[in-house]
Amino acid sequence: MTEHQHTTGLGRRAVLSAAALGAGGAVLGAAGTAQAHQAPSAHVAPGPAAGGPGHRLPFPAIIGHRGSAGYRPEHTFGSYEYALEIGADVVEQDLVPTKDGHLVARHEPEIGGTTDVASHPEFADRRTTKTIDGVATTGWFTTDFTLAELKTLRAVERLPQVRQHNTIYDGRWDVPTFEEVLVWADQVGRRRGRPVWLHTETKHPTFFRGIGLPLEQRLADLLRRFGRHHAGAPQFLESFEAQSLQRLGRLGVAAPKIFLLNGPTSQPWDFVVAGDKRTVADLVTPDGLAWIATFAQGIGPTTDLIIPHDTAGKLLTPTTLVRDAHRAGLVLHPFTARNENQFLPADFRTGTDPNAYGNAIASFRTWFATGIDGLFTDNADTAVLSREDLRRV
Repeated sequence: MTEHQHTTGLGRRAVLSAAALGAGGAVLGAAGTAQAHQAPSAHVAPGPAAGGPGHRLPFPAIIGHRGSAGYRPEHTFGSYEYALEIGADVVEQDLVPTKDGHLVARHEPEIGGTTDVASHPEFADRRTTKTIDGVATTGWFTTDFTLAELKTLRAVERLPQVRQHNTIYDGRWDVPTFEEVLVWADQVGRRRGRPVWLHTETKHPTFFRGIGLPLEQRLADLLRRFGRHHAGAPQFLESFEAQSLQRLGRLGVAAPKIFLLNGPTSQPWDFVVAGDKRTVADLVTPDGLAWIATFAQGIGPTTDLIIPHDTAGKLLTPTTLVRDAHRAGLVLHPFTARNENQFLPADFRTGTDPNAYGNAIASFRTWFATGIDGLFTDNADTAVLSREDLRRV
């Protein structure tokens, strides 16, 4: 790839916009690099369909964060279905285990804030304190419930003070298992004639491995049953822990993997446990990105790693992370874009109400303009409009 192609983005679109998708326009090497044999169109990345002709995933891809968390209680079928309705190209799940080893979709194993468990007197004695990744948390945890018990609970809005409108859906849906999500994705994919792309995270894998509930083998088995384990599957896998992605690779799961990255001074928890002193700041250097490319096809950085902000929340000069990651053969799926003022850079806030919407379309457009390959968002419809605006430029 020439320097001109790096600068203009033409080479990246031909090679890297499809690098994590594993079909049609790129071939992944063992180290996560991509070699082009057919250039995609400027705004579309090629991708496969399960059991059908190739499906082209739009570029940049819009990833429905926990479904459509800006409009429905997160990680419910209501949230997942609405994400597709309003334009998400990919739907995300976070996975945690139950006491009897089933994988369920919750952002955290603590479920006091996302279910009605507190209103169930039969489970009052399950309330406890656990230390997960060095942080003590009090509440109710999926690992203390069988799946049958968990299915007696109903999902509720996690941020009722911020998203009061979502509370009208409290109690409408239960907690889905990942197996149920896979069945749903297959059914919806057949009905609409193209696959449903999933973006699936292993949550706190070191912690769960330590209590005898490892995630990776369970996840690999389910992916294999539903044909989502291969490189051409409409499936991303994500984790904040490198070892989890590496384990999935050793289990024969070739679906594209995205290594999630928090702030620059943070450390992945598996690094902490192993005594690895590297921080995220080390991982986003060219050497760090080259290491990531040995087991992953992309990174999922916090947006601050792409455009940092000052103490007042105003955006500063973009970093070189997008360019550097693309040069390492990695795609970028940063997180998380939301509509509310409190989640927006100060440049795009409107008025003084932190829960009111700011100029989110302009904010999302700013992230897309950096050349990222996808974006996690609670508000997929806002991202659709922002992507359309960018294409008109």
